Amino acid sequence: MKKLNFYPTTDIDELAWPEENYDLTIDSPALSFFTDFKNNKPLIVESTWSVLNVKELMQKEHVRLKFVIDENKHFIGVVSADDLIERKIVQKVSEGLERAEIVVADLMTAKKNLKALDWQDISKASISDVITALKNDGERHCLVMDRENHKIRGIFSASDISRRLRLNIDIQEKTSFSKVFTATL
Repeated sequence: MKKLNFYPTTDIDELAWPEENYDLTIDSPALSFFTDFKNNKPLIVESTWSVLNVKELMQKEHVRLKFVIDENKHFIGVVSADDLIERKIVQKVSEGLERAEIVVADLMTAKKNLKALDWQDISKASISDVITALKNDGERHCLVMDRENHKIRGIFSASDISRRLRLNIDIQEKTSFSKVFTATL
């Protein structure tokens, strides 16, 4: 084992900062804003985990979306902070489940109900194109799939884009009949 030494910091005046690209604009390449799962591990939860624990975990981590995997580590959907709101938990309780037995699979959005942009398309797009797609679809997050390799390649987050551009990106969730109908139940 190597012995490590401590040194005084009295002669240190600066903090190290990551290099930030301040030249980013809405015309910048979309890939400059992309969270690529080849470089960043996706944030995952298992489908059998308690929604109460996952809700608390997401709040602690300041995360609004996690990928859901099954017992074989296969991608089966996503769970967002919006999926874990109290009203939806109470609805499951009214259906006969105990609060403590409600699991992620009960409230997640299954992959069959998700849409994604294509990796090849975004590799040629600007971030403005992605922002427009997010706004038009009323989504705060956008999955990107590599259709050739049958994988989710990564994700765009409106909040990450907004922070990096220092621009307010207002995403208005689209209202659909099914959302209005389930909200009244």
